[in-house]
Amino acid sequence: MPSPTTIVLFHSAYGLRPAVHAAAERLRGAGYEVHVPDLYDGRTADTVEDGMAIKDEIGREELLRRAITAVAPLSERGLVYAGFSLGGSIAQNLALGDEKARGLLLFHGTSDLAEDAAVDELPVQLHVADPDPFEPHDWLNAWYLRMGRAGAEVEVHRYQGAGHLFTDPDLDDFDAEASGRAWRVALAFLSEL
Repeated sequence: MPSPTTIVLFHSAYGLRPAVHAAAERLRGAGYEVHVPDLYDGRTADTVEDGMAIKDEIGREELLRRAITAVAPLSERGLVYAGFSLGGSIAQNLALGDEKARGLLLFHGTSDLAEDAAVDELPVQLHVADPDPFEPHDWLNAWYLRMGRAGAEVEVHRYQGAGHLFTDPDLDDFDAEASGRAWRVALAFLSEL
């Protein structure tokens, strides 16, 4: 029997909170091996402002270094990178730098792309609120085009009226209907990788 697909799931700026563990359990229940690195070393935030302060204190380069260190022992397997908001941004950076990456699943967040970014038909799926204060329409349109030019096969799913982190039941952004739809579509995407 083939070993299960391995997913590395990165937390948002709020840190590794119960909703991230619940998402990992949902994925494990669907038959995946899931790793949830803690890029904040146990710290969590109750507000987005506090989370951004932790992120800024650690710094983007250090967060990426921690993420790379976490995935290095697993990367030979051909990982699916996934993440929530800030974690999506980190997942995207790692997936675009890993020629063995099998897929990229983004909830609520994207990242800049290097001009020379190139992948070989990497399947990418993004779930994002519409509108989203952190992912405005012109940014997403430009991101979509750049990802396509880089060689990714991108699907964008927008959820009208949902809050930014609409899959997190512990936050005011939570939208049960949008979250349920996003997870159904995401699990179907993962099953095809």
